[in-house]
Amino acid sequence: MADKAGPDKDGYFGEYGGQYVPETLMAPLAELTRAYDKARKRRAFQRELQTLLADYAGRPTPLYHAKRLSAELGGAQIYLKREDLLHTGAHKLNNALGQALLARGMGKARVIAETGAGQHGVATATAAALLGLECTVYMGEEDMRRQRPNVHRMRLLGAEVAAVDSGSRTLKDAINEALRDWVTHVRHTHYILGSVLGPEPYPRMVRDFHLVIGQEATRQLKRLTGRRWPDLAIACVGGGSNALGLFSAFSARPEVRLIGVEAGGTGTGLGQHAARFQGGRLGVLHGTRTYVLQDDEGQIATTHSVSAGLDYPAIGPELALLHDLGRVEYTTASDAEAVAAFHTLARGEGILPALESAHALAEAFRRAPNLAPDRLILVNLSGRGDKDLESVREYDLATATAAEAEEE
Repeated sequence: MADKAGPDKDGYFGEYGGQYVPETLMAPLAELTRAYDKARKRRAFQRELQTLLADYAGRPTPLYHAKRLSAELGGAQIYLKREDLLHTGAHKLNNALGQALLARGMGKARVIAETGAGQHGVATATAAALLGLECTVYMGEEDMRRQRPNVHRMRLLGAEVAAVDSGSRTLKDAINEALRDWVTHVRHTHYILGSVLGPEPYPRMVRDFHLVIGQEATRQLKRLTGRRWPDLAIACVGGGSNALGLFSAFSARPEVRLIGVEAGGTGTGLGQHAARFQGGRLGVLHGTRTYVLQDDEGQIATTHSVSAGLDYPAIGPELALLHDLGRVEYTTASDAEAVAAFHTLARGEGILPALESAHALAEAFRRAPNLAPDRLILVNLSGRGDKDLESVREYDLATATAAEAEEE
């Protein structure tokens, strides 16, 4: 795991980050910080993690040239970093394995996690089963409805899936409940937070466990194209773990344009989307200071996305700083554009992407035709779409029904 710049000693990326938590969590956060800072320098920890990533998780994941789609679009060459082929079906396992090893090293017998799309929950349940840890995953009831197969997978892996019926019953509310659990059981429980969110050290720790994505991609690009750097690197952005895992490899290369794609949902009004840079402003949520979607009274806004994993009102603090610095461009893809990209990749390349990843694909498909054929677009295909088949079916059915009604 390579050293990366930031945050500062207080856990801030510029004005973002910090530790906005109850006093009862300060001691476990200090314990976690010490454990992580020690482990990341220990060769034994690194060897064990790298062995698990290779022999258990299936790293390195392939870099795939989407030749048919590139030809059909008539512009830039599109390359997909296939995190969807990692064991459990998404990039989330990189971090779950790392944190589970830390939990075991700290003597914690139990781990907890939040999940939206279910992929982080499945990854945590998998890591817990592998290492013999008790596991509870908090999941909003709405997300449980949208992601029934992943709920079943977690239970098969031995995890308790705790339904959250408060608020919007989605990812934000699942994190609330996980934090409440951790406050109560800090002595024997570690919270495996799934994105580059929360209080220090989570944003940098989760980022570091995902650096392998971009590091592999640079080597693979060199082998496949003779170039180490793409012209554009594109990733979807919910909390931002898959995006930082990719972007960090190129952040010091100004010639590489970094593009984060947020969930545009069904419109631009508050409550219709989950695009923090379209109406979001500075606030504090889940222990960190960052861009947050909120109303005029400062209440956290309801969000919407067809993809459960992007349905969240805040963004990781490092990604907020990169926005202000102009290093990452942020755009949006609507529900309709994401579902269309899902179908396009399925029919054009035989790959079913996660709906989260389909947002990044939609942006790549928009940009490719306007670029020369010798330009390279690298897309982080952060997960596979098996979990989203019912959501896509429901969306397509509703769209067809609406079209028929309009014709009548």
